[in-house]
Amino acid sequence: MTAVITPQELHARYQKTFGRAGGYLPRNPLAVDEFHRGIAPRAADLRKDLDPTVQDLADFIHSDLTVRMYVTNMLLEVPEAHRHIHTVDDLIEHLNVVVRWAPAYNRNPLHQIFLPMSALFGYMRLTPSGSVVFRMPQFNDKLRPVLQKWCAYLNSEESAHVLNTRESGWFSQPAVEMNKLYEYECWERRDEKHWGFTSFNDFFHRRIKDELRPLAGNGDPGVIVAPNDGTVYNIQRGAARETDFWLKEQYSLSDMLRGPECGDAYVSAFVGGDVYQSFLSVNSFHRWTVPVDGTVKHLEIVPGLMFSAAWRESPDPTTWTHSQSYQAHVNTRGLAFIECGEELGRRMVCAVVIGMEEVSSVTWSVAVGDTVHRGQELGYFSYGGSSMALVFEQGVVDEFTVPQNDPHTHPDDGPAVFARSQIARAC
Repeated sequence: MTAVITPQELHARYQKTFGRAGGYLPRNPLAVDEFHRGIAPRAADLRKDLDPTVQDLADFIHSDLTVRMYVTNMLLEVPEAHRHIHTVDDLIEHLNVVVRWAPAYNRNPLHQIFLPMSALFGYMRLTPSGSVVFRMPQFNDKLRPVLQKWCAYLNSEESAHVLNTRESGWFSQPAVEMNKLYEYECWERRDEKHWGFTSFNDFFHRRIKDELRPLAGNGDPGVIVAPNDGTVYNIQRGAARETDFWLKEQYSLSDMLRGPECGDAYVSAFVGGDVYQSFLSVNSFHRWTVPVDGTVKHLEIVPGLMFSAAWRESPDPTTWTHSQSYQAHVNTRGLAFIECGEELGRRMVCAVVIGMEEVSSVTWSVAVGDTVHRGQELGYFSYGGSSMALVFEQGVVDEFTVPQNDPHTHPDDGPAVFARSQIARAC
C-alpha cells in the first residue's frame, strides 16, 4: 500500500524548496492548492487538444510499467487534502495548460507563483516516489520537449500579454520596484508597445544599462570578474576528480565537466583546481559575462535532470537551494571551456551554467574559436531558476576576494555579487 506523507511533512518540505526559498513560489503553500483548483477547468476545456509533446509524454508513461507505477504512486503519496491530481491523465491535462501559460505578476508574496510548472509538480515531487520519478533519465528525456515547447511559447509574441501596467502586469509599480526595471535599457522605451519587448522571454533576459555593471580591474589581467548577478553559494578549493557529490556540498569534476560531446577531454586539467558557485534569484539580471580574457575552446549543452534535488530521508530535508552542488552535476547545464591568455599561462576556466527547476533554454552569445574578453556577454537563460559555477584550473586563482559562504547556513542568501565585479585575483 502506498505510504501517504502527512500534511505536516509536506508543508515542512515545501518551505525548504528552491522555489519557496528563492521567491518563485508563494510563502503560503495553500496558494499552490488555489493554483491547482484554478487550472482544473482550463484542463478540462483543453483535454481534447493535447500538445504533441504532452501527448508523447502521456504515451510514454502509459507504455512503461515501471514509470507508470512510480508516477501513480507519487500522486497517491500526496496528502488527500492537497491531492488535486489523482491520475496520470489528470497530470497530463494539467501540464497541457502550463505549456500555454505566461507567468503573471502578483504583489502578494503569500500568493506569488512565478514558476507554474514547479507549482504543478510542487507537492508530488516532495514524495518518496516523486524523488525517484524526477531522477529517471527516460522521464526527463520525455519531459524536456515539453519544456522546450513551453520555451517556444514564452518566446512568442502571444506570451507578451502579461507585459503591461495592470495590477497583475510586470510593468505595474510593485513589479518595477521588485525588478528595478529603471536600471534596464527598457526604461527608455516605456512609450513603446510592451516597452519594446517582443515576448515574455525577451523581458526575462532583458539587458541592463552598461554603466550599472562597470568592469572591474581597469585592464588588469589579474582581475577575475563575476559572470552573473546573484549571491555566493559556495567556494571550494582543491576540487577532486571524483567524489560522492550527492551526499554534501562537494564537487566531482569527472561528473560536473563531462558532456556527451567532450567526454573527459578537459577533466584532468581541472583536478586540484577551484570551484566558485553562485545563486540567481527571481529578480536577478539573467545574462552572464566572461570571467577572464581568453579563447573559447568548447561549448556544449548537456541534457540532464530538471526538477530533481538531493534527497534525504527526513521530515524536513535540506532546503533545495542546498542542492545546488548536486544539481551542478546532474541538471541540464551549459559548459563553456575558455583557455586563458598568455599572462595566465594558458590555463583553463570552465563556466558551468546550471538550469534549476523549469529553466527552458541556455543560449550562448559566443562561438568556439572566439577571442573573448572579461565582461563580454557569454550567454543567457530563458525563463526558470538558475545557478552558475566557475571551475578554475589549479594555478589560475591566487585568492578569492569575495567573502566565503557557508552553504549550510546561507544556501540562498550569501554575499551579493554583481556581473563584471571582481571575485578573485589570478596567480
